[in-house]
Amino acid sequence: MTSRVLLDASFWIALRDPREPWHQRARKATERMLSLRTRFFFTSFIMAEAHAHFSRSPAIRTQILDDAQRNPALHWEPVLHMDEEEAVQLLRRHRDKNYSFCDVISFVIMRRLEIPKAATFDQHFRQFGEFEIVE
Repeated sequence: MTSRVLLDASFWIALRDPREPWHQRARKATERMLSLRTRFFFTSFIMAEAHAHFSRSPAIRTQILDDAQRNPALHWEPVLHMDEEEAVQLLRRHRDKNYSFCDVISFVIMRRLEIPKAATFDQHFRQFGEFEIVE
């Protein structure tokens, strides 16, 4: 059975940038997940964060685009209007947290698609507490 994991921007950035402190951890985790035939899900918000991070690195920026469009292990999940509405409500209910809109969209997508795990180095996913963290 193929496992499903949300690919967060923090993990994607660490995976693609050898200068990132979590680079080796991201590489090893990715190799392990790919050996298990993991399918990675991401949204336009996640891709925008990863792409923007590499604004001064054309080669890595291009790699992010290639990952998104050409890597068969990655699935680009559309964000629906109802996802955005639910994310706003979630932000309103969690005013004591400093989740980003992108984070909360990810939580909503994971709930909707019943994705149990997130590949992330972002502590907000752990703080949210509903999903297993792969790091």
